[in-house]
Amino acid sequence: MKTHEVIIHPKANDRMYEHFQFLARVSVQGAESLLDKLIDDIQSLEFMPERYPWLERDYLPKRKYRYMLSAKRYRIVYQVIENTVFVEDIQDCRQDDDKNRV
Repeated sequence: MKTHEVIIHPKANDRMYEHFQFLARVSVQGAESLLDKLIDDIQSLEFMPERYPWLERDYLPKRKYRYMLSAKRYRIVYQVIENTVFVEDIQDCRQDDDKNRV
C-alpha cells in the first residue's frame, strides 16, 4: 500500500490548538480527546488520502482541496501533491463557511 508523507501547515496547527484551548476552558478531558482524534485522523491521511471528497467552494480552485470530517464537527482541509499530503486548515463546521477560508 502506497504511503504519503503528511505535513501540517503551521497555521493549521495553530487552528488545531485554538480549538483545543477553547474546549479546555470547559473540559480538559474533552479537549485532550479532541486533540487525540484530530491527530489520529490527520495521521490516517498517510494511507489513501484520495478516499475523501473534494472541497467544492466558488472561491477555491476546482479539485485542489479535499476534506475529511473529524470528531463530528471539524473539517480537515488538505491537498495531495504526489506523495505528500499538506494539511492546510482545520475548521469548526459550526462556524460560517465564508469565515473559514483556506
